Amino acid sequence: MEKLRIEVVSDVICPFCLIGKKRLDDALADRPDVDATVTFTPFLLDPSTPTEGADLRARLRAKYGSDPEAMFARVEAMAKESGIPLDFAKVSRTPNTLSAQVLIVAAASRGTQAALVQHLFEAYFLEGLDVGDPDVLARIAVNHGFERDEVVAILADDEARAAVRASAGLQGRRGISGVPFFVFDGKYAVSGAQPIETLNAVIDRVIGERTDVA
Repeated sequence: MEKLRIEVVSDVICPFCLIGKKRLDDALADRPDVDATVTFTPFLLDPSTPTEGADLRARLRAKYGSDPEAMFARVEAMAKESGIPLDFAKVSRTPNTLSAQVLIVAAASRGTQAALVQHLFEAYFLEGLDVGDPDVLARIAVNHGFERDEVVAILADDEARAAVRASAGLQGRRGISGVPFFVFDGKYAVSGAQPIETLNAVIDRVIGERTDVA
């Protein structure tokens, strides 16, 4: 079995990151020949979002100058093609995701990172929960190897928050301006919610080059 490292740069309020993760999961499910270790690197889709969050539709109207409902419909259709029942009618706020990203980084050492990321995606996009709210994060995190008091301490850790801000800021210097962004074995990068076939083609290329070298 081939071992494979996959880095996913993402943010939990990015619908294309939700779709991209589902497609990656599906691609890997089709590959019993691959033992993949997937890690999630923080990206802050909008670092200017207030700590308390903001109204999603008002923010998008201000940014794009038009009603976002048509855009929502296109993204919902794309999600449904991947089996995700995305419904923006349930989503009213755009949270500040720094705290969620701090929690995701902390989950890496517990082996629960991918499951936590999935839970956060579902909480925001399928349930309409505010994943910037510490209480919501605590309720989610206790299902993924954390104690509630521990979550409170982690989210209040100024050094951890500064480290996540720095890591997220570094992504721009890596040339990453949009997410999801996938890096396979530190060599090949794929941007966007690519089709399963594209992801499998990259996996084949990485494994094929190992065989060529051997």
